Amino acid sequence: MRARWARPAMPWIGLAQEMTDLPLRIGLERHPDAAVVRGRAGWLVRGLLAMALVGAAAWLGYAIAFSRGLDQRHAAAQQRLAVEAAQLDGYLSRFEYLPSLLETSPDVFRLLGTPDDRALQQSVSLHLKSINLLAGADNLYVLTVDGDAIAAADFDQPGTPVGSNLSYRPYMRQALATGRGAFFGIGITSARAGYYLSYAVKREGRTIGVAVVKVNLDAFEREWRNRGADMLLVDARGVSILASRDEWRFRPLTPLAVDALEEIATSKPYGSSSLAPLGWSFLERGERSGRVATERGTVYSMDERPLQERQWQLMLLDDIAPIRRTALIIGALSGLASIVALLLLGLLAQRRHEIRQRLASQAALQAANDRLEIRVQERTAELRAAQDELVHAGKLAMLGQMSAGMVHEINQPLAALQTASDNAVQFVDRGMIGEARGNLVRIGELVRRLARLTGQLRVFAYKSHAPLDSVSVEQAVAETLKILGARVKDGGVEVSVDLAPELQVRADQTRLEQLLCNIVANALDAVEGAAQKSISIRAAREEGQCRIAIGNSGPAIAADVLQRMFEPFVTTKPAGKGLGLGLVIANHIARSFGGELRARNLDSCGAEFVVLLPLAA
Repeated sequence: MRARWARPAMPWIGLAQEMTDLPLRIGLERHPDAAVVRGRAGWLVRGLLAMALVGAAAWLGYAIAFSRGLDQRHAAAQQRLAVEAAQLDGYLSRFEYLPSLLETSPDVFRLLGTPDDRALQQSVSLHLKSINLLAGADNLYVLTVDGDAIAAADFDQPGTPVGSNLSYRPYMRQALATGRGAFFGIGITSARAGYYLSYAVKREGRTIGVAVVKVNLDAFEREWRNRGADMLLVDARGVSILASRDEWRFRPLTPLAVDALEEIATSKPYGSSSLAPLGWSFLERGERSGRVATERGTVYSMDERPLQERQWQLMLLDDIAPIRRTALIIGALSGLASIVALLLLGLLAQRRHEIRQRLASQAALQAANDRLEIRVQERTAELRAAQDELVHAGKLAMLGQMSAGMVHEINQPLAALQTASDNAVQFVDRGMIGEARGNLVRIGELVRRLARLTGQLRVFAYKSHAPLDSVSVEQAVAETLKILGARVKDGGVEVSVDLAPELQVRADQTRLEQLLCNIVANALDAVEGAAQKSISIRAAREEGQCRIAIGNSGPAIAADVLQRMFEPFVTTKPAGKGLGLGLVIANHIARSFGGELRARNLDSCGAEFVVLLPLAA
């Protein structure tokens, strides 16, 4: 590899040094005192620049850390607000159906028709109390269209609205005007704050009364306090209606306008609260976030989230003092890092002369390195040429192996061809023309078989472009046994065949027969020295595939050979009897059909080869 040598660092430092040294040398020759003054002035300027750089680095580190800290705090706050808003909305939504539920009670309609019936008031109030116990609301009551409370779930408790006129309440006016109403405020009779949901009770399209449910939200305030979170819920007027701190509750964020105060005096949503502004100063306020300073001077990061359909804002305040402290630490570290950087620059400037002296030796080393690299490139080219020669030799060797494999494949048809031709001559000599004709027909079939086999010489090296078709397994097995029939007979081998009927696979007829011939021929070789010579061929459908199992009664295959059974030149046959290519070719053919070839030893004796092929459609 080419060595990489360092170049002189920071050439502008040397130029600046030379420019500084030149007037100093001139001053030393003419005015020594002036030279001292100039030298001190130069150091003063450099010191001031260094201090400015350190200060700028410290300020930049502080600003970036503070900004990123605020961004992370805002992101976390928005996630918390989303959860809180969902909980609050879900809690309030549970009670929206409750007022309309009273329309299903006939007693409510009768009471609204005769509001002065005391017994009916008692009965409806008890009914409301039973419903409220199940719903878990703060209160549930019924008003006439004039605003008189005539029945309530808390009729037997102090502060019950029964007997009071609430026609001035906004939720009453909203229900009469639009059929529904919503309002947050302090109860006039109970002095407890709550969220009111109203529903107009109608008969034949005419409003005859209003049903109201009051929901207590104090549990949310308690949960905020327990978690130590500073949170506010602000209504449409900008007044805090829920707060984690008591001194923030029922106080507006900013002073209220005169018309707002007049409307509050009429509807009385905040009871006797003074509505004194919180006195906060908004240092920064965006769409959903900002910073605010309280009356005590504490600065908070502020995040807001609106509650859908309620015109409320949920606010979360976080003290930014920890963020500021972290930013100050990072700013200080940035300043220290800049000091270290300046010291390193000074060190580099002092070493520039040494670097210049090393350049000459580095140049010499670079030249030697270049010569070495050229030599490495030449050697690499020689190795590549040798590699190409090896690849070429490998190709020639494979060509020889494939030729030997083809000889292995056509030996059996040639033997059968010789036997059939000899028999045909004898039949002709004896005048047995019919038998001779049968042998000649068989010879023709074997010749065509040999032509097909030689046409498949390139099947191992190239993928066939001939489309696959539906092939009968029974016919392929029959052709295989015809080709190897002479070896089966001469060897005294018992062949059993068990094939499922009408079994068709997606393959090529010639190559499937070639695959089966290779496996059966290997089986014949395996049983040559066995006491019992038998071969079984079974085929059946299995899990959407065709499973062809060819077993033999020969010796088991060694474990190390079984793992490499389908690699070239792996064979258990003696030298000169096999090249170890038959199963390689068979495996290649099976894979070209979209199947696979497996081998295993049988439990009793012998081995079994299993071909899995896709069934024809």
